[in-house]
Amino acid sequence: MKIKLNSIPSQAFSATRMLSSILLVFGFLNANASSSSEDKVFNAGEMIAHHLQDAHSIHLFGHVSIPLPVILYTDHGLDVFMSSRFWGPDHETVPYTSASTGHTYYLHHDEKIRLTPEHHDHAVQPAASDSTGLSADTNQVAQHTAVAAHGAHHADTHEAHGTLIDFSITKSILGMLIIMGLMLWVFISVAKAYNRRPGQAPKGLQNAVEPLILFIKEEVAVPALGKKKALIFLPFLLTVFFFIWMCNMLGLIPLGGFNVTGTLSITLVLATLVFVITSVKGNAHYWGHIFWPPGVPLFVKIILVPIEVASLFIKPAVLMIRLTANINAGHIVILAFTSLIFIFGAKSEAVGMGVGIFATAFLVFMYFLELLVAFLQAYVFTLLAALYFGDATQEHHHEEHH
Repeated sequence: MKIKLNSIPSQAFSATRMLSSILLVFGFLNANASSSSEDKVFNAGEMIAHHLQDAHSIHLFGHVSIPLPVILYTDHGLDVFMSSRFWGPDHETVPYTSASTGHTYYLHHDEKIRLTPEHHDHAVQPAASDSTGLSADTNQVAQHTAVAAHGAHHADTHEAHGTLIDFSITKSILGMLIIMGLMLWVFISVAKAYNRRPGQAPKGLQNAVEPLILFIKEEVAVPALGKKKALIFLPFLLTVFFFIWMCNMLGLIPLGGFNVTGTLSITLVLATLVFVITSVKGNAHYWGHIFWPPGVPLFVKIILVPIEVASLFIKPAVLMIRLTANINAGHIVILAFTSLIFIFGAKSEAVGMGVGIFATAFLVFMYFLELLVAFLQAYVFTLLAALYFGDATQEHHHEEHH
């Protein structure tokens, strides 16, 4: 399928330039507010790691963040609270002691929640109220301050007691849920449009989605699987393509810092789905070539079979690593050039301004490049998945052809 560039309205390019400029300004404000401090030297590595890693809150700017639900299962029961419980009066991270289970939780710098040791003598048990009439929130703040002052170090150096399973809604999970909801709305709306206007030319949202659907079908599924088998795997291929592409586009919005496809656990699930479908749909010819390749001498089979078995896991692992690495690489480049403004600006305002002009020009270029990468990575993941499916379901006559 060929797309003519001159068929795209010039207004679309104008809107894209304006949107990129707005996003770029938000990116500078976000990086500046979250990374600069009066009593702390700017650390580019910490800023980049902070924006790339998953988190229990959505950082907007400065000390303004949206807390997310924390859902923890321990040996004493279920604990549900907002991540704002980990925020101290001066926006520092403090432990939180649950009133229901008595467990004290500590939010580590890597955004992992851990149990603090139960034998700490400085741990203060929560109380709903006391004789002074202070509220539970006031007691909680006082408790946070005491534990933060004396027990934060022990949370890192001692082993925690008890079981802790984290079911929290993190930033990446929230981004994934947003994209899934958006996909349901888009495709249900498009399906209803086809039912309302059968046989008529598409328009609106239907007109925007249809070329992408035809592209995946005609340029990815059919060449890799054939017309008959393409219809079997097309629903999964379309779902994976739109999910990855829309998550990549969400990650280009600096406000909130969503990095869904840059989170290894999410790309692991996508790669695992490809592995499971390939294994389940693989025919006898496919498994025969892996465990006992025909026409190969026995001494070669001893070497070849372990390699083929390892390739069953290497292929989905490559899918996972490629997607995660490429998405994070683009974000790292953008954040690194943003950091240059603050690094050189701290030494000299004139030098910082000069570097800022160069960095801004490069960041505009990188944002346009990331728009291409967002589509390209979704396409590559979908294409390789289709090729794996085609290899697992190919018929025996392919052997005679080779």
